[in-house]
Amino acid sequence: MATVDVTIYGAGAFGLAVGYACASRGAKVRVIDPNGVASGSSGGLVGALAPHVPENWNTKKAFQFDSLIMAEAFWSEVERVSGESCGYLRSGRVQPLADDRAVDLAQARAVTAADLWQGQAEWSVLSVDQFGAWAPKSETGLVVFDTLTARIHPRRATRALAAGIIALGGEVVSEAKPEGQVVYATGWRGMVDLSEQLGKSVGGGVKGQAALLRYDAADLPQLFADSLHIVPHADGTVAIGSTSEREFESPNAVDHQIEDVIARAIGAFPVLKGAEVIERWAGVRPRAKSRAPMLGQHPVIDGAFIANGGFKIGFGMAPKVGAVMADLILDGIDHIPDGFRPEDSL
Repeated sequence: MATVDVTIYGAGAFGLAVGYACASRGAKVRVIDPNGVASGSSGGLVGALAPHVPENWNTKKAFQFDSLIMAEAFWSEVERVSGESCGYLRSGRVQPLADDRAVDLAQARAVTAADLWQGQAEWSVLSVDQFGAWAPKSETGLVVFDTLTARIHPRRATRALAAGIIALGGEVVSEAKPEGQVVYATGWRGMVDLSEQLGKSVGGGVKGQAALLRYDAADLPQLFADSLHIVPHADGTVAIGSTSEREFESPNAVDHQIEDVIARAIGAFPVLKGAEVIERWAGVRPRAKSRAPMLGQHPVIDGAFIANGGFKIGFGMAPKVGAVMADLILDGIDHIPDGFRPEDSL
């Protein structure tokens, strides 16, 4: 008889969330990653748990909404079990509105948010003056403020998930033989391998570069301006990111593009001018061809499962990805929505 019920390849956000969900239900879990916990894109800096805009509703947006609503209870439980902080806070998000068209669109979205977000969060158009010094430049003097957006500290959250799995009787190791049900959550390299196995592209990696500044704004909302996430963390830092590079030579190398990101962030948000840059980071995020996570039965390995493709929204999706994958793996109950199955990227 197998001593392990579920083996997971990959110690990033998806792999650890699936492992934690299974361990929480009493399964003995083994997570295998030769590079260690959060060695890929889950070891990044930004941690923006930001919703899609509340319009043109679809299964992806609904799934993400459910996961964001689950997040506070989920990460609180991870902290309780692991004894480690995840850096989670539902702090909201501010976005400047550039012109009258943007204002009209934002006001229309406020109406749809009242319905689609089921009264559990708000999308409002407010004066930029309400945010004092912690406000982006706004040509109209107006901003969107939503109360659904949250932050997470990626490195701390992944470490806490791993510690939680161990506290629940599981293990996180660099190498071992697989036992029980097997799940592949192997990030962008797994996407490349799967494309090679199938002889066609089903996804790949998109490189992102981010920076960490020393600036204490721990409890203030994050900002989204000029296509950048600007996220205050509890440790007195602000993360900025990121680039989206389809073509790259070195997955982990930073270059001049991160300097442009920093300059754009300061241009949109002058209060950061003069803040010390304490880290520059680069990593590659897994992106499925469908642009939605790839969840369910593995398309190549008979009897195995896959959980991959959390491009930019991996931590935001993680609580519900863990839950639906645990349902499928442990109980054979399939709650995976249309658009998220491997065949949707084939």
